[in-house]
Amino acid sequence: MNEVSAATAQSVTKGVASSNVYMRSQPSTSGKVVDRVYKGDSVQILGSSSGWYKIKTSSGKQGYASSKLITPSNGSSNNSGNNSGSNSGNNSGSNSGNSGTTTPSTNASVEKVISAGMKYLGTPYEFGSNRSSTKTFDCSAFVRRAFMDGAKITLPSNSRTQGQYVKDKGTAVTNVNQLKRGDLVFFMSYKGSSASAYAGLDKSKQRITHVAIYLGDNKLLHTYSKESGGVLVGSFGDSWKNRFLYGGSVL
Repeated sequence: MNEVSAATAQSVTKGVASSNVYMRSQPSTSGKVVDRVYKGDSVQILGSSSGWYKIKTSSGKQGYASSKLITPSNGSSNNSGNNSGSNSGNNSGSNSGNSGTTTPSTNASVEKVISAGMKYLGTPYEFGSNRSSTKTFDCSAFVRRAFMDGAKITLPSNSRTQGQYVKDKGTAVTNVNQLKRGDLVFFMSYKGSSASAYAGLDKSKQRITHVAIYLGDNKLLHTYSKESGGVLVGSFGDSWKNRFLYGGSVL
């Protein structure tokens, strides 16, 4: 098949996730999320297709991941995991000093970002706020500051480019139930209070007008108006879910 070209035995057969990435059922962001591969995880690369690798995890699951986030490693390449046993260096930290046990470190990064954001609860809202100031925020400036303070990551300066950043990482999901704590969530403009106001809209063509940080348990950390009191933790209720476009991980 020309959809996925098989990797030869002497070519790329192994890889390492350079960031957290969702594994999908198809080589497209529209594919269903079937698993999540964490930074530092080793995978087998079974083939490639237009910017995607077909991969197999250590648990045997197969799916597709963005080739931007999987670093190929031939046996002789600079990932020394194949021959020297430094794949077990995940425990000793010799090869992946910042990964160690990948899931806890990822969770720790998420919690640092959320804690950084929580420090600004009540900070007044200002549309088009100064990105160098913490005296006021609009939605994207607040999210940007939380990731700068908590993870030393500088996101783009507005919600639309932040949304593209998440898409480029290959972590975007359109199903609310697939969101993880710490994911960025993106919304379209308000059209009305009922679901019928959004019926028939092609959300893939809608413009992003708001971004928030998902806390889990149907909670959002964000800011959207002076009247609401600035930065707050609020419910991810139907009025927001009607406007939801997609979300995904930055970390």
